[in-house]
Amino acid sequence: MTGAVNPKPRRRINLGLTAAICAVFVAGMVGMSFAAVPLYRIFCQVTGYGGTTRVALAAPKKIVDRVVTVRFDSNISNNLGWSFRPLQRAVQVKLGEVGTVSFQAENRTTRTETGTAAFNVAPDQAGAYFNKIACFCFTDQTLKPGEQKDLGVSFFVDPAYADDPNLQNITTITLSYSFYPAKTQPVASAATTSGENPL
Repeated sequence: MTGAVNPKPRRRINLGLTAAICAVFVAGMVGMSFAAVPLYRIFCQVTGYGGTTRVALAAPKKIVDRVVTVRFDSNISNNLGWSFRPLQRAVQVKLGEVGTVSFQAENRTTRTETGTAAFNVAPDQAGAYFNKIACFCFTDQTLKPGEQKDLGVSFFVDPAYADDPNLQNITTITLSYSFYPAKTQPVASAATTSGENPL
């Protein structure tokens, strides 16, 4: 029959277009999976979601008379041979007032180790109001064998805490830290690998 159109070229174009769309979709999903963790971390820091604290450059100008108790908790990964504890178990601060406390870390191994601290605030809804001005958790910490170091943190609870109806009966906030081995560890020296304490 003359004038009939062969459907095969059109079918090949449709299959090629479908394959290209699928490939772009898969590539986009892979890219989003890699971006999900840092994006989630940023979201938590901005909103305080999940007990994630915020970072502030300075203390607020306003201080409210309402007082909250801030308790401190410390944990160490089994893969890090340190001891780690707060030097004060709790402090009382007014909303907007800057509190400064110290934790003590000690390397109990015969090698230099670097640790990184993760943190959390409980209850979760208080995270949006808990601000850190300075914290040892902002950078990795390296301790030589037997070295002991005091690690400070300065913080305040936003005065807006008083206006949140979900926090009207919450008078205690817990700031919890957990130390883990940092991804990059220092290269062992001859003294530490031979078992000698260089201190």
